[in-house]
Amino acid sequence: MQSRRDILRYGLALGAASAVPMSGLFAGRAEAAPPTDLKLFVPAAPGGGWDQTARSMEQVLRANGAVTSVQVTNVPGAGGTVGLPQFVNQWKGQGNALMIGGMVMVGAIIANKAPVKLTATTPIARLTGEALALVVPAESPFKTAADFVKALKADPSKVPIAGGSAGGSDHILAGLIAKAGGGDATKVSYVAFAGGGPATAAILGNQVAAGISGYGEFAEQIKAGKMRCLAISADQRDPAIDAPTLREAGIPVDLFNWRGVFAPPGLSKEQVADITKLVADMVKSPAWAEMCKTKGWASIPIVGDSYGEFVAAETTRIEAILKDLGLAG
Repeated sequence: MQSRRDILRYGLALGAASAVPMSGLFAGRAEAAPPTDLKLFVPAAPGGGWDQTARSMEQVLRANGAVTSVQVTNVPGAGGTVGLPQFVNQWKGQGNALMIGGMVMVGAIIANKAPVKLTATTPIARLTGEALALVVPAESPFKTAADFVKALKADPSKVPIAGGSAGGSDHILAGLIAKAGGGDATKVSYVAFAGGGPATAAILGNQVAAGISGYGEFAEQIKAGKMRCLAISADQRDPAIDAPTLREAGIPVDLFNWRGVFAPPGLSKEQVADITKLVADMVKSPAWAEMCKTKGWASIPIVGDSYGEFVAAETTRIEAILKDLGLAG
């Protein structure tokens, strides 16, 4: 698995490489004219990481005066594979539209053998990355990640884990933790939810033994004392989070989730240039930097053609991981 350090290093390299495609993208144009009326397509339920990304984009773009209106559409289901065909087919050619997606969708497409792939979209930019958190209800008997892994190895069926859709980063991490602890990853009792809201409710309601998602999705409940974070999947401790890394807890695993945006197919070069400029300007703004700091996200932008290359490489990498975990054929 890529560590946070690896993905940041890779992002810097690809970010530098993207400078050439970006300059070529705008060549010969007196001035790019990003759309002022933006449509954001979120192929997940409200409350989750993709939805938070969309709402954060809306807030920053409005604050920057880059847009006059933003419409957010949620179409949840199966890690984005329910909404993806709708975005590709019904939003085709709309130069003012963006879909939020990321590592979760890459995995879900593979695991669900979805007929519509991300190659049907127009990759625009990677935005953020986030370590995942392993949490338990406040009253859980598991005090440490080691306690959790011991129980998981003994009988996975008695340790159900809530997370995002099957095949996503949460599911991958659950399998990796089990495998690293000497258990059978394919026997993990994983309970998939369409969004962060329902997963959080299941954890708080003691319907599951633990949960995995981006730390930002659990932060409020952790601060309120309703959940306890056993560990995070970063490769090094985050000073803002009162929890060890999985490696510190003796579990040799790290995983870094990422999120980005995709435009629909059928856009002209000018439309691609305009929507790319809108996003590129946003990620360079102080308002976006502050938003990422507030949410606990790492800003790791890759823009233009290099983002498409990154997505292709991730698809190959994740497919191999899912096969190892028995989640893909």
